[in-house]
Amino acid sequence: MLKKMLKVVGGVVFLTLFAAGAALAAGKIGVTYEKNVKKIISERCLLCHGSNAPTMEAYKKDEAGFKKAMKGPRIDTYANLMVVVNGSDTGALMRRLDDGKSTKDGKPGNMYDNLGGTEQERSANLKAIKDWVGGWTLKRKKDISADELKAIKALEK
Repeated sequence: MLKKMLKVVGGVVFLTLFAAGAALAAGKIGVTYEKNVKKIISERCLLCHGSNAPTMEAYKKDEAGFKKAMKGPRIDTYANLMVVVNGSDTGALMRRLDDGKSTKDGKPGNMYDNLGGTEQERSANLKAIKDWVGGWTLKRKKDISADELKAIKALEK
């Protein structure tokens, strides 16, 4: 009986490790803000969304004025970035950075070009951000389901 139990437990452990290895190889786990996304955001976004940019609350009060001044809401910290990932403005990051493959009209988001100097760099940076987010959605907070919200992982560390 004990031998049978150990065999079953060993099989379960093997399957768990196999699944984890496959997910790691596919790039689905291990992607975090600190390890993978922070550098992209720092290099590609903080000129307009850095520490001198308005908070989301301030931005919403004078959106037209900030757009005219080429300033978007702050995303210079993990907490600020999460506002546009799965916070009060859920999906905003995804809508802005999408390459158009998630839209009916095929148009990329208005910030997609800022992800890199070449299509290859933009594509690689978008993939890293998509892997980090997990549940990539272009829906707004009011339209997203609880399950879709749970699918957004966006781990900090």
